[in-house]
Amino acid sequence: MSDPIRFYYQGQIQQVSNAAPTRTLLQHLREDLHCTGTKEGCAEGDCGACTVVVGEMKHGQLELQSVNSCIQFLPTLDGKAVFTVEDLQQKNGELHPVQQALVECHGSQCGFCTPGFAMSLWSLYLKKEGDNVPPCRKEIDETLSGNLCRCTGYRPIIDAAKRMGELPAAEFDRAAVISGLQSLQRGEMFSYTADDQTFYAPRTLQQLAEVREANPKATILAGSTDVGLWVTKQMRELGNIIYVREVDELKHIKTVDDMLEIGAAVSLNDAYGAVCQHYPDELTEMWQRFASQPIRNTGTLGGSVANGSPIGDSAPWMIALGAEIVLHSVRGQRVLLLESFYLDYMKKDMQPGEFVAAVRIPLPKVGQQFRTYKLAKRYDQDISAVCAAFAISLDGDIVRDAHIAFGGMAATSRRAPLAEAALNGQAWNEATVKNAMALLAQDYTPLTDMRASNTYRMQTAQNLLRRFWLETRIDAPLKLQAINVFAPVAVTA
Repeated sequence: MSDPIRFYYQGQIQQVSNAAPTRTLLQHLREDLHCTGTKEGCAEGDCGACTVVVGEMKHGQLELQSVNSCIQFLPTLDGKAVFTVEDLQQKNGELHPVQQALVECHGSQCGFCTPGFAMSLWSLYLKKEGDNVPPCRKEIDETLSGNLCRCTGYRPIIDAAKRMGELPAAEFDRAAVISGLQSLQRGEMFSYTADDQTFYAPRTLQQLAEVREANPKATILAGSTDVGLWVTKQMRELGNIIYVREVDELKHIKTVDDMLEIGAAVSLNDAYGAVCQHYPDELTEMWQRFASQPIRNTGTLGGSVANGSPIGDSAPWMIALGAEIVLHSVRGQRVLLLESFYLDYMKKDMQPGEFVAAVRIPLPKVGQQFRTYKLAKRYDQDISAVCAAFAISLDGDIVRDAHIAFGGMAATSRRAPLAEAALNGQAWNEATVKNAMALLAQDYTPLTDMRASNTYRMQTAQNLLRRFWLETRIDAPLKLQAINVFAPVAVTA
């Protein structure tokens, strides 16, 4: 017998029993609960009109994060709390400081996107609660990276983000939410069936392996940031679904043999946060530009790697560093180099019953130079036209172990063997780099599509290799401010 979906909403426990497993939270809010403050815009997690805040218990604490309700399947909310713009109204009927600030700063015109902005700002408001330090511009920009506005522009909304903390504070009853969530926690695997489709949420790695073995054609789901679009845009039937985000063994971040191992259920934000502790200068910008805050809150690094998009932003830098992927099944564990995992367009080296359990990322090595670059039409929340990653080890001025990887240049993210061979054993100078740049035209045959022409892709790929050399050359390497318009202005005495 199927368990009902249970989640905390508007101070009560909501139970859902007859909704299809692929029914989205947005559809449930608007069509079933008739809470229409949350809007539908793109239905693919891009515009932010549907933004809500989801709370869950982690390590005994309440964690609140903004998410896109348009691509979150209802069963993934089991055991969690959901907050929408309707929750912002105060008990005395007054507006929340977030809403009042938007009014005072003229941050709403047509108003369609405003509920999403309000919820993103509310997540920031709660994050800064008791901090007594107003949010900085960087925090505001990152918070709003998943919300699009075409009416007022962003200045009045950014003004509202600064203003909201200056207004009389609004209380948030965390204790009530924690109490509600504690009553919802399950000790066993959650299984929900409706419309001849079953949603499995195993709690242990063994359960996950057994369910996967019994359902080899089931869709494995992590953050819904890609799979959600299969339903909302492609109208695909997913069959049974296996949800991995409740498996404790897949939530770890640990060091194994000089490699950082990140479980497949770790969110993109947490994964990039851990990696950037080791590669702060090399990967922080990629972290900020990888989709939007709500997408990074729900998507996972393991899911991104498993889906294997040819234009994914994580695979190139992981391949350049020599990352490994850990596959698991009832038959045990298998470890592959990530570059060997991708066979062809959307084809991976996965055996029946296997799933991605973790990725392993090598830690920095002495003498290694590493960079990754993303070219896209927008700085925030845009799909790459070209994504490049370069890693070399220098023995004096001689290149050793060159790794070059690109996304957007082929059917998969992959290395450039001819260009690498032209670098290895050679002096790290302009002549060597120019030779390797020319050979990229033999390593790749890029396509022309809506994001870029093949000519643009090839020229920029070659130029990015040159940029890498300019940043890392032995004599007078260029500083960040000389090559990146978004770099902080250098302060001189």
